[in-house]
Amino acid sequence: MNHGKLDNSIRRLRAENAGMTQAELAGQIGVSRQTIIAVEQGKYSPSLETAFLIARVLGKPLTDVFTYGPSE
Repeated sequence: MNHGKLDNSIRRLRAENAGMTQAELAGQIGVSRQTIIAVEQGKYSPSLETAFLIARVLGKPLTDVFTYGPSE
């Protein structure tokens, strides 16, 4: 079975959000900075709840923050 790939725009959206740091985003959603780093780099897929919280803090719909498509 070919699984898809979860991509995200967190780094770009943080920059557009007054230069929000990884630590600031992490603090607002209650996870570690290391979690944000891993999600941004695509090494970790967040829970659905965490994904919605990230989108809420960034002021964007979930589909503007995360996309899912075929893996390469």
